[in-house]
Formats: sequence, structure tokens, C-alpha cells
Amino acid sequence: MAAPPYASGGLTAPSSTLASAPGFAGSSVPSVQMAVWEWMDDIACWRPYSGRVSSFIENYIQNHRVHQGGMPAALSNGVPVPGNSISLGQADPSLAPYIIDVTNMVQFRQDTGTIRRVRRGLFPQSPALLKGVLWEWMNNDGNWTPYQIEICFFLENSYQNRSQNADLIVFNLPYIVDLTTFFQTNKNTHFRRQVQRRTDGTYPLASSNACSCQHCQSSSGTGPILTRGRHLSHVSNSGQTALASTGSHRSSVIVPYNSNLPYFRRATSFGAGPSSGGAWGVAHSASTGSSASVPAISNGTSSILSLSLPSPGPVRSALAVAGKEVEDVVRKHVEKIENPPSEDCMICMEKLNSPSGYDGVSESKSFQSSEVGKLMKCSHVFHLLCVRAMYDSGNKDGSLQCPSCKTIYGEKTGTQPSGQMDVYSLPQSLPGHSDCGTLQIIYNIPPGVQGPEHPNPGLPYSARGFPRICFLPDNNKGRKVLQLLKVAWNRRLIFTVGTSSTTGETNTVVWNEIHHKTEMGSNISGHGYPDPNYLDNVLGELAAQGVTEDCLTQDP
Repeated sequence: MAAPPYASGGLTAPSSTLASAPGFAGSSVPSVQMAVWEWMDDIACWRPYSGRVSSFIENYIQNHRVHQGGMPAALSNGVPVPGNSISLGQADPSLAPYIIDVTNMVQFRQDTGTIRRVRRGLFPQSPALLKGVLWEWMNNDGNWTPYQIEICFFLENSYQNRSQNADLIVFNLPYIVDLTTFFQTNKNTHFRRQVQRRTDGTYPLASSNACSCQHCQSSSGTGPILTRGRHLSHVSNSGQTALASTGSHRSSVIVPYNSNLPYFRRATSFGAGPSSGGAWGVAHSASTGSSASVPAISNGTSSILSLSLPSPGPVRSALAVAGKEVEDVVRKHVEKIENPPSEDCMICMEKLNSPSGYDGVSESKSFQSSEVGKLMKCSHVFHLLCVRAMYDSGNKDGSLQCPSCKTIYGEKTGTQPSGQMDVYSLPQSLPGHSDCGTLQIIYNIPPGVQGPEHPNPGLPYSARGFPRICFLPDNNKGRKVLQLLKVAWNRRLIFTVGTSSTTGETNTVVWNEIHHKTEMGSNISGHGYPDPNYLDNVLGELAAQGVTEDCLTQDP
């Protein structure tokens, strides 16, 4: 479904459209209002949670006296208490991976690290909200996606008036919804999608959060401004502020474009083009892998490092190695032997004193099918033709990896697509590391087209769950892991293009056997802290990719 033109701002539908919906009679604002919680999707559209989930969030906030969008009711050493996180799985089991951080008004998905903005909207009491009516359309993955709340009102009003069709042209959308067959049709392409109307618990009555300050009293909105958004004019370096208002009948909610949270604040970009100015100045080239120190952000968070991985990078140039040069790589790391042992070649599973199983399959200018050699470091023995075939099936980056003991010869590189790696220093501590702060890594890789090093060159690849947010303790070992992750990033080893083990989706960006911690305050999914063995384990995984402390003196 195409992004509506008002996706990033206020609703542009005429006020008469909303006035005709249930509960929107005239311009007067009733004394009773109802709360609808929403999340922002990938195209900057706000999607409503169900009435059941909205009620759960609203009740949780009131029971725990948490101020949404502002400072929590209680702090422990300046860190929000656990009561400020709401697990949506308690309201809807299908939302078990999701947690809402009420203090910062974001939704966090624990298994992927995806973070989305959330907000609380106030609406006049209406039959649609009292019934918990939600209208949804089926997306390309076969899942139901809710219409924006204003469109839900419009569809419900048309449905209750026994209209046969509802034309969404009033929202500048080229869709018409058949309310008898429950199909949406694109009037330009005639493509049809199934729609559904469902009820899932009444939406909650809005609790009073009014503020008596002059800033809030002078607001033209019909309800209170959430505490995080108000008073921004008194906060230095708080970034831009966007007014997310959806029509004259909706409460005005001030949403900070750059909130007091590093998830949405970009570090200085290296090699990503000229700086836009401001307090941080011009960055250096990404090709050096340099790091930069920038002034602390207002909440004590500072940006440490930003690395961009441009295209094409070293992988494509490595693919030019062919013919005689390929065999030069094999000769560099493999020593020919005359009397092979009487055992199997681990690559072709034929006897070493017999011809290679790749005889006639792998073309070679100088290797004979019966020639055998041993790798110089680990001394494991293989047919030379088998080693050549193994190299041909890889990245052709000038490196070899022993299939027996995994020893790496040369510098191994991967097939990670281009993207951005940002690092921030947070004052909060991770569970199990109370003696230090936290290093936050944000990986961002956009979708693109597969290159010659990928499984299906020329086909597009998706990039789900980005930006991905990861955490390390800010101690000596954590900083060492960070430096090695920086090397792995520059060598394109952290991600690859393949098949997702969680969703089964093909041609998508996936992790590449270097585990990351994506939970900061808990270990619900197993990808968080405390985990006393994690740093040692990830050092071992990095070493398996050829990234060790020795690399820190080699890589800039």
C-alpha cells in the first residue's frame, strides 16, 4: 500500500470528512476523550494498536504512575526503573517480542532490535472506539495491517451507514473499499487486497495528564501535550520539533524529531558526504576507519564512532582474481607433497592417493588431479585441485580457510552489503556490568540489489529489522570487542545476504555467525545481559572469521 501524502505530517483530509465519522459531529470537543496508542511503520505512517493493547498500555501507565513521553515517576541513579517498560505480550501473545519504553516513547522488538516510535492520541468518545473497531488490510506477506485511525473512523462510519463502497480519495489515496465483499481495489492498477473489520476490546477513556504551565495552556490542541514534547524550547541542543497533529479534532502531540535518545540521533558520518554543519564539524574519510570524538549530548550520551561501508569495496575487485592468479593464491598457502598419506581428502572424500573428485569439474591450467598439498600452518592435506575448487566457490578474496580446523590464510572478507555502523557511549550500566557504562552499536543497512558476490546477482535483497541496536559493556574487554567488530565491519563479515533462520525469507540481510546482544536491560530473548560468557564467546566467533587482536595493529 503506497504511503499517503500526509504520512510524515498532519492529516490533510478535509475536516468535514472527520466530522462525518462517528464521534466527530461538529467542531466542539466533548469533555470525555479516549486514548488510542499507535506505532510508526517503515513509511512514517501511524498504525493504531488494538483497543485491548491500548487499554493495557493506558492502565499500566496509570497503575505504575509512569509519565509517558517524559521523566519516569522514579529513578534509580538516573536510570529508569523497570516499571517504565511494558511487555505487549501480556496483552496480546502475538506481540510477545515487543516492549514499549514509555519513558522514551519507543517500541523495541527484542529478537531483531528494531525500534519504532510510539505515541498516544486523544479522540472524542465514539461508538467505534467504544466497540474497539479496527479496519485492516492484508499486506504482501499475508499479514493484517491496520489502516490509520482516521481511515478506520471513515470506513466504520460508511459501514454503519450501509454504504456499499468507501472511496479513500478523501485521504488522497487511490483506493476504493467494497464494504460488502471486503476488498480494497487500487483504481489505477485494479490490484485488489482483502480487508477485514474486527473488534478487540474497547479503547480506554483518557486519563487526565493536563499541565497548568503557560506553554501547555496556550496550546491550540484539545488535550494535554505529552511531557516529553513540551518545554522543548527550554532544552538546549534538543533538535527539531515536529507537530504531529492529525486534524482539528485530534489532540496536538509534540513529538521531538531528535529525541533525548541516541536511537534517532545520527553520529558524525564518515565518508557519507559533506557534513551538514552544526556542532560536530566535518568528518574524515571512512576508508581510514578513523574514529572521532564529539561533544556529549544533553543526556550524557556521546557519539564515539561512525563508519560507512561504501560500495563497491574490496569484494568486487577480489572477484577479478581468476585463472593463473587463483592458482597463485593456492600456491601461496599450500605446499605440494610427493607422498600423500593413505587417507581421505576432506573436500572431495576420495583417497588422497587417488585422483581428485573434482577431476574434470574444476578447470586448472597447472594442477594435476592427483597432486596433493598441505596447508602451511595447520599441515592438513588435500588435493590441490580440491583446494582450487573450494576457493572458486568462495569470495575469491585472496584468502583460504582450512575445512578441517578453520585456520584462515590471508585476510578473509565477506559479502556484507554497504551500510552504516554508529557507536555511542551511554551512562547506563548493563546487567552484570554495574561498574561501567554501555557501548551502543547501531547498524543500518538499506535494501539494495545483489552483486556478483551474492547468491542471486541482479536480484533485490531486503533489509528487515534495521537499524539493529546492539550493546557491549564499556570496559576493557568490551572495548576490545568493539575494535574487533570495527575490523569485522570493514571486512564485510558481520552481515551477509541469505535466508533468514527466523522467518525463512530468502534474499535478505542476515547475521553472519558473529552473535550480538540486542537487549539492554533484560535477557528475555536470550540476546541480552547478564551473560558472563558472552565476551569470550564473541571473541572466539571473531577469531573464527580471522579477526583477532593481531588485526588491530594491521587494520587502521
